[in-house]
Amino acid sequence: MENNARKIDEAKPPFPPQHQPSPGLESELSPKPAWQAEAYRAAGKLRGKAALVTGGDSGIGRAVAALYAREGADVAISYLPAEQSDADVTRAAIEREGVRCLAIPGDLTDPAFCDRLVDEVARDFGRLDILVSNAAHQARKKSLDEVTDEEFDRTFQTNMYAYFRLARASLRHMKPGAAIVATSSETGIKGSKELPDYSATKGAINAFTKTLAMELIPRGIRVNAVAPGPVWTPLNPSDRGLPPEKVAVFGKDSPMGRPAQPEELAPAYVFLASNADSSYITGIVLQVMGGETTGG
Repeated sequence: MENNARKIDEAKPPFPPQHQPSPGLESELSPKPAWQAEAYRAAGKLRGKAALVTGGDSGIGRAVAALYAREGADVAISYLPAEQSDADVTRAAIEREGVRCLAIPGDLTDPAFCDRLVDEVARDFGRLDILVSNAAHQARKKSLDEVTDEEFDRTFQTNMYAYFRLARASLRHMKPGAAIVATSSETGIKGSKELPDYSATKGAINAFTKTLAMELIPRGIRVNAVAPGPVWTPLNPSDRGLPPEKVAVFGKDSPMGRPAQPEELAPAYVFLASNADSSYITGIVLQVMGGETTGG
């Protein structure tokens, strides 16, 4: 507990001012995000399962992939080719747990890649039990005038269309007991004046999650989402609308006075994927927002 408290204290802003070109690399963040969850105790909750985590190279996705592996699942991760160096770290962490890892680069805005990705995972693992639709794109704007049609489309293609396509493809392989977990955001509940397109995608994710959950109850497949508050990941310094001086104080205005670390989000994804923990939970948007309280 003493070591964990020290890590959290070090994670409070101000951070060094910094910026990266999109999509950003975790290896270049300062301070490095905490994702290894040393205080977490696995219990074999996902033993024998096969999971696909998009955006699994870094941030929340890396932390989720690592905990799924510790819980006994074989884990596939997808990521952009530019994120290969981060993906190599995640893959090594997964394989250290004695389970299999597939690391598959590609662009989730490509409908054909979404189908190929799911089919490859199901074929190589022989099954697909858990889909985590986590990859995201965001770029802050000062006003709606700055949101071009191209940017709006890219945000929806990455955040929402990919979720829809991945879920549709995964359901061709999933059996009763399977689970789908999407990464939402507090912006999908409260909105964000600088992120109109991103917030809209997260609101759509919430509605799609609830709708799909109702449809899949007869099939024994659960669908839920996690809505994080601010989290220290490469998404922040690679947001071209977030200048370095604002990256330095990212998360300062949250009730806890800091952003979450990825390892603080990952157990929620284990909980929602595990039938030992959440077999009676479907259609929720689980808020992990550091003291923010809101309906939705």
